Amino acid sequence: MMLDKLEMAPPDPILGLTEAFKKDPNPKKINLGVGVYKDTKGDTPKIESVRKAEERILASEKSKNYLAITGIPEYGDAVLKLVLGEGHEAIAAGRAVSAQTPGGTGALRVAGDFLATLYPGTSIWLSDPTWENHVNIFQAAGLTVKRYPYYDADARGIAFDKMIAALKEVPQGDVVLLHGCCHNPTGADPTPAQWKEIADVAEARKWMPFVDFAYQGLGDGLDADAVGVRELCRPGMEMLVASSFSKNFGLYNERVGALSVVAASKDAAQKAFSHVKRSIRFNYSNPPSHGASTVVVILNDPALRAQWDDEVKEMRDRINTMRRLFVETLKAKGVERDFSFIERQKGMFSFSGLTPEQVERLRDEFAIYVVRSGRINVAGMTESNMDQLCEAIAAVLK
Repeated sequence: MMLDKLEMAPPDPILGLTEAFKKDPNPKKINLGVGVYKDTKGDTPKIESVRKAEERILASEKSKNYLAITGIPEYGDAVLKLVLGEGHEAIAAGRAVSAQTPGGTGALRVAGDFLATLYPGTSIWLSDPTWENHVNIFQAAGLTVKRYPYYDADARGIAFDKMIAALKEVPQGDVVLLHGCCHNPTGADPTPAQWKEIADVAEARKWMPFVDFAYQGLGDGLDADAVGVRELCRPGMEMLVASSFSKNFGLYNERVGALSVVAASKDAAQKAFSHVKRSIRFNYSNPPSHGASTVVVILNDPALRAQWDDEVKEMRDRINTMRRLFVETLKAKGVERDFSFIERQKGMFSFSGLTPEQVERLRDEFAIYVVRSGRINVAGMTESNMDQLCEAIAAVLK
């Protein structure tokens, strides 16, 4: 017998937290762990542009046949324009290609398999800290995982001098994973000038940038958040980009993502894409249709695209409002610690500085669920739960 000898696997630190939250009978419980956007009512909404696009799809859909290995052709074109911008040199030259994947996680795993198969012995460098699942994905693909310094806990921002010094030591041929915007878990992003310096190092050292781009539009704006990706996409440079549309389209359960490959030439891009197709075939054969079709309809229709832009701005503005209200309410509750750094951070997440012991007290005494590292999902805060949340934090900080 084989299966009866197994021990229980440890729960995922974030999804396991959500399971514990669901079992908690406290009617005032608050979940700030899982990375899901909430509106002012505490719900994860279905945005109106998505609703309209789905109506068109349902009215015109005639088949549930398989998609191609790389998905809907129009989808890849739309993704590249969104990520790199209309008329970008890499698109015009044909040296950028994009494949549809099941979410950003699917894109990361396909890329991991692609790299491990074609470049055995390659190391992938992750920021310290990073999204915890990055380590699992790339180790499962067979890559060696290494770290570069990223966050200065005392300054509550990027340890840029240490980061850039480490990147200057990354060997040629290795891969460096960078968060395109709204760094998970810290919320601390490079400035445009710092992105230029990172790109200078990548170009000089000849390591490959791999951008995890999961939150486009939720930091400073759809184009503003792409500054880093576009800086890295210089003529002659290579790059991988994993996109996710869970957050900015609210398509969490549709698993909509993309893996984009930027090569030095059109010929190199097509050769690389042939191997991406093999990696997809070995993993899941071909991607699902509905969510990607929704994205295509929205991005290719001027009126729906404009409406979606406004809806992304509404989400971004609400998150930033919660950041300000959180800082103000903590002050009002008598908290003396300086939390103003939270207003400077971008996106859904923030490194709060809460210790694992304080996080445990929040859960056990106040039914407030936070990741053990102290990462909080600012988008899970609302005007109605802010007093309760800040009173609890004030209590555990005493």
